[in-house]
Amino acid sequence: MKIFSNTLVFKRITILVSLVIVTLILWNTYTFFQKFKQAERAKMEIHGEAIKELRTDNLADLDKNISGLPLNIISRTKDIPFILVDADGAIKGSNNLDPKKENDSTYLAEQLAIMKNQNKPIEVDYLGKTDYIYYRDSALLDKLTYYPLALLLILVLFLAVIYLFYSSNKAAETNKLWTGMAKETAHQIGTPLSSLLGWIAILKMEKVDETYIHEIEKDVHRLNTIANRFSKIGSKPELKKQNIVTITQQAFDYLESRSSKQISFSFSATDKELYTNLNAELFGWVIENLIKNGIDAMLGKGNLNLQIESEQKKIKITLTDTGKGMPKKLFKQIFKPGFTTKKRGWGLGLSLSKRIVEDYHNGKIFVKKSEIDKGTTFQILLDKV
Repeated sequence: MKIFSNTLVFKRITILVSLVIVTLILWNTYTFFQKFKQAERAKMEIHGEAIKELRTDNLADLDKNISGLPLNIISRTKDIPFILVDADGAIKGSNNLDPKKENDSTYLAEQLAIMKNQNKPIEVDYLGKTDYIYYRDSALLDKLTYYPLALLLILVLFLAVIYLFYSSNKAAETNKLWTGMAKETAHQIGTPLSSLLGWIAILKMEKVDETYIHEIEKDVHRLNTIANRFSKIGSKPELKKQNIVTITQQAFDYLESRSSKQISFSFSATDKELYTNLNAELFGWVIENLIKNGIDAMLGKGNLNLQIESEQKKIKITLTDTGKGMPKKLFKQIFKPGFTTKKRGWGLGLSLSKRIVEDYHNGKIFVKKSEIDKGTTFQILLDKV
């Protein structure tokens, strides 16, 4: 049906129908509860008439050898706790209470207070005297009072499941959209890249300064790398055993040559060759994101240090900047998609970096430390091979 093709309409209809069903169930439960309560009162009124018929002054006399309908009625009232009180408020007897405490005056007083709050007393007039039967709801009626609450809890859980279902569907659709856009972007970049390669060949034939051509080639290679990165979004990348020192330094040197001269770049590695399984293009993207993040935090002026160390079975990459820093509560939030502290930006760089490192390379990326106005240190851990 066409109406169900609209997710928002279907969701609203589902919630509305659920609310209507629950409302009807709650109303029927309330009606049943009231009828059940009236039935219990009618039972206690009959019980009072039976006591009146027996012409006795307290419930202890009920143990005598008396037969007949009144005694039969009294003996069958076993599910409703009650206390018989005289006109002066003195307790004359009780039934269906805790047998271990039925002689405890404090316990009886507490039960009597509960009964007075729950139901109006039933008057029992006989021989010129008036006694009062106070009673409270039966155990079954008490359980029914919690039924609407349980139903409301079920409704809340049901709505939560619906919300999570549609949220996950929406997130999946959004991911598909971004993946499609990324792959289409990579495809679109391919056309001008081919053209640029042709122009480079012409420039070489025209004997243009080799320095200019070399720089253009580097930028074209950079565009090709970016296109390849976008084409890999949404699919599991191929990992190869590669020297992480070389790949990291290539990304580091590229940004250093195109960044402000007021930033002091420093690169160091304990070994010239450290091997791990990785995708060079995607991992280079991670390093670039971290460096750009540090440059932005320093507002184009400061010190940026990248260090690669070998620790037993791990490779540790540490990047430190002297930027504005961040409070500890943001250490995990900055990796969430869409979260950013910048006026401009989509908040995707660090979330993509986290996905590349942890989902694709089975590594770890985190904020090691950060101090306000002093700087931030990011760290990446990868398995050594």
